[in-house]
Amino acid sequence: MALAPFHLAIPVHDLAAARHFYGEVFGCAEGRSSEHWVDFDFFGHQLVIHQAPKMAYQEAAVSNPVDGHDVPVPHFGVVLGWADWEALAERLRSRDTQFVIEPYVRFKGQVGEQATMFLLDPCGNALEFKAFKDIGQLFAK
Repeated sequence: MALAPFHLAIPVHDLAAARHFYGEVFGCAEGRSSEHWVDFDFFGHQLVIHQAPKMAYQEAAVSNPVDGHDVPVPHFGVVLGWADWEALAERLRSRDTQFVIEPYVRFKGQVGEQATMFLLDPCGNALEFKAFKDIGQLFAK
């Protein structure tokens, strides 16, 4: 089944810093923009950053325990192929990225084994990137 690209609009209180983060750190191509928002090609999906006041969740993170880590909520991201995930982890490490949860493999040897990493954009929006060696495990119970 071919996936349709999603559209996600998120608030950022520092448009310039967020523009740099998504454009330069991640290497996402920029699309349309104005003084108050910027479109990005976020791994084939449309991510729009909108200038907005700082949100409560950007001030103080909430988290849930998963596999011995505090996973930030809310968060968003993309499921990548294994090699693409490894390349992204290396790109982020080479830019001295501060991770909320360092890149690692969770649920080793269990249903749903996956590579994952969490980080925050400059405005406090949490992102997760993951990969499955067996994509058939994406929704496995």
